Amino acid sequence: MALSPLNRRRWRNFKANRRAFWSLWVLLVLYGLSLFAEVLANDKPLLVSYRGELRAPFAQFYSEESFGGDFRTEANYRQPEVRCLIRSGGVEACLDDPDAALEALEAGTLEGADPGWVLWPPIPYSFNTINDIGRAAPSPPDRNHWLGTDDTARDVMARVIYGFRLSVSFALIVTFFTSILGVAAGAVQGYFGGWVDLIFQRVLEIWGSTPSLYVIIIVAAIWRMNFWLLVGLMVLFGWTSLVGVVRAEFLRARNFEYVRAARALGVSDRVIMFRHVLPNAMVATLTMLPFIITGTIGSLAVLDFLGFGLPASAPSLGELTLQAKQNLQAPWLAFTAFGVFATMLSLLVFIFEGVRDAFDPRKTFQ
Repeated sequence: MALSPLNRRRWRNFKANRRAFWSLWVLLVLYGLSLFAEVLANDKPLLVSYRGELRAPFAQFYSEESFGGDFRTEANYRQPEVRCLIRSGGVEACLDDPDAALEALEAGTLEGADPGWVLWPPIPYSFNTINDIGRAAPSPPDRNHWLGTDDTARDVMARVIYGFRLSVSFALIVTFFTSILGVAAGAVQGYFGGWVDLIFQRVLEIWGSTPSLYVIIIVAAIWRMNFWLLVGLMVLFGWTSLVGVVRAEFLRARNFEYVRAARALGVSDRVIMFRHVLPNAMVATLTMLPFIITGTIGSLAVLDFLGFGLPASAPSLGELTLQAKQNLQAPWLAFTAFGVFATMLSLLVFIFEGVRDAFDPRKTFQ
């Protein structure tokens, strides 16, 4: 679909801001890779060749019994028995002495073997994989764990990949819903004014004085916190952040000549509000979006740091920060948490600075 001349001008203005343009590409690449976190970091193989049949354990459940084992529970692909069963094609000797069976398979003396193979992800650990590192945790970075392990022997690199996806997705979802509610409320309040504006202002004053942290603590004590429940709570207390700027823009524009002319021609209030007035309010709205997104990411990290956010098993960057505080003898945890937050927040701020300038009618492409 071809862009309109106005949108082409906005795109040119955005590309003219090289910092914003390259920040967008870097963030898209990083976030795009994180969307395939299960392919990049997983404790299940990507592909398994078993008796000539290809299987994808990272995407589908396979029991140990399906590889010739004894149990119907999901196969633990790190256990010697399962590795031997896969590589030998289900030879029963793997259940008795897997190490000896693997040696015989390597020597080519294992009877009845139908050799298979396993393709592992680049990082063969998931965010919740507890590894046998053979020493005290947390352990420093090495060739097996590129960013070391945390205090429960989980791979930090894997948790960063999953945590980056979780944080950015959470921020985008919360910002999307808070923007819809905040823009709609501010538009109605500013456009109609009068008693509508007065009543809305009193509601905002009462709602803004509600201690959101206490409410979240109470909810976390009653229900087990999860991703969507936390999204709902953040939207519930975050939609007011855009109401003020949108209301001010609509109050300013409601008496402009083109608005009066549209009313005189019989154009509906909804069309005037969202087709004619809202585009002029977008610059002020987009100016606030970086603060909403970065604030949402920070709020998620703070709640996880305090223990009122997502479950401890979730790949949270706030939980990684808490581990850095509790394990000062492991500086790689602090450096990793700081580096991820600094990179993520800087990219988002640079991008929205470019978006703000692109929507500003006073700026032209040079």
